[in-house]
Amino acid sequence: MSEYILEMQSINKVFPGVKALDNVNLKVKEGEIHALVGENGAGKSTLMKVLSGVYPHGTYTGDILFKGEVCKFKDIKQSENLGIVIIHQELALIPYLSIAENIFLGNEHGKNGIIDWNTTITHTASLLKKVGLREAPNTLITNIGVGKQQLVEIAKALSKKVKLLILDEPTSALNEEDSDNLLNLLLEFKKEGIASILISHKLNEVSKVADSITVLRDGKTIETLDMKKDQITEDRIIKGMVGRELVNRFPKREPNIGDVTFEVKDWNVYHHLHKDRKIIDNINLNIKKGEIVGIAGLMGSGRTELAMSIFGKSYGAKISGRLYKDGKEIHLNTVDKAIKHGLAYVTEDRKNYGLILIDNIKRNITLANLDKVSDNLVVNENQEVLDAEEYRKKMNIKASGILQKTVNLSGGNQQKVVLSKWVYSEPDILILDEPTRGIDVGAKYEIYTIINQLAAEGKSILFISSELPEILGMCDRIYVMSEGKITGELSREEATQEKIMKYVINLQRGVE
Repeated sequence: MSEYILEMQSINKVFPGVKALDNVNLKVKEGEIHALVGENGAGKSTLMKVLSGVYPHGTYTGDILFKGEVCKFKDIKQSENLGIVIIHQELALIPYLSIAENIFLGNEHGKNGIIDWNTTITHTASLLKKVGLREAPNTLITNIGVGKQQLVEIAKALSKKVKLLILDEPTSALNEEDSDNLLNLLLEFKKEGIASILISHKLNEVSKVADSITVLRDGKTIETLDMKKDQITEDRIIKGMVGRELVNRFPKREPNIGDVTFEVKDWNVYHHLHKDRKIIDNINLNIKKGEIVGIAGLMGSGRTELAMSIFGKSYGAKISGRLYKDGKEIHLNTVDKAIKHGLAYVTEDRKNYGLILIDNIKRNITLANLDKVSDNLVVNENQEVLDAEEYRKKMNIKASGILQKTVNLSGGNQQKVVLSKWVYSEPDILILDEPTRGIDVGAKYEIYTIINQLAAEGKSILFISSELPEILGMCDRIYVMSEGKITGELSREEATQEKIMKYVINLQRGVE
């Protein structure tokens, strides 16, 4: 019997105008953690969709062998019946159903159309214990955080008697503690003989748990690395991914910082539904011309809520405090007013709030500043084409053209379209919320270069990130947030990961 639970041989997949997979080969051993890495658009997610039946047999060429048997999956149900379960980057849970209902949706315990709730609850409790989630089975998904939702997805996979678990960027939206818990869970599954395919851009996590790493580039298999035999460093993996050495993860920059352009004073925000719950507590901060100011903190610390409440009060209730631009108080009661006062907000959730996915690159880029391409409320389409094409080239957006739908772009290129949209609005102050989430190291470097260029042009940038190396590598000054408060402020020279975490942990322990 073969030592491989999975063999994918000579897989080819073509979309209109694009060859997404070009003779790709992948072998996964029984009970191993096999990492799949590559730049955005390298073909990782496409390959996994072929494997899981999302792209059915006949839409690709090549062979899939599972436990030595050739498989021709027509849909995802067929692959799940064999124990191949995929957890996508965008979690597929229904917010207003309970944990138990989500786990067994489409796979219900029951007879004659009647659900056996006692068995469902008991089985759910057993699965939750296995994944280390201490929540009641009847808890609504909407009432638990993203990290716990990820564990619910894994419990759901276990309910299907998983033999090969595929995780697509499982830690992209998790904080460090939740990420560690999830990776330790994969190691536990490994002891039980469950094989995992881990797609991740976080190479430190890949190096921590993977037994083997397959590198894809431009839709082709470049190499498979054995973590036990080979001396594999992150730089070695990056070289395979991007085809070149990345000596510095962050581009060099000589800051040219001017006067204060934007100030937030005594800023308070309450929860948009639970109006007695304070989310942002007396925040004071400022940004100077040409300065990149970071906001560090754990997930749930209030960073996104702060950004959205500033940007036209697009989040929160009972908002109080004052905003100043160039020394003059401004009132940003709507998003439109925020844009007109020179603010731009690049959301952390590009798919839901940053882009119109079914529309093309051209329209997404000009969306936030239609006045620039309009005359008497009529869009000048020739000018729109010229401007969109200019930004496609300037931002190095890899696409067949400006008429390509954004839904068909890789994550990194989608992020460049979001950035293009807001830079096109000609802002003075740019709020960037997790601007490189779910993006590979090569695309990250390009985004960093764009951000540095914007700062060099005199833009004031507020940079929110959960990745401390990114905060330390990009920012001139750093605010630390915890539980809705600013707990510390550090210059680039004095900032370290240890100091930042100290400001986070001290507040959580009640030591201010």
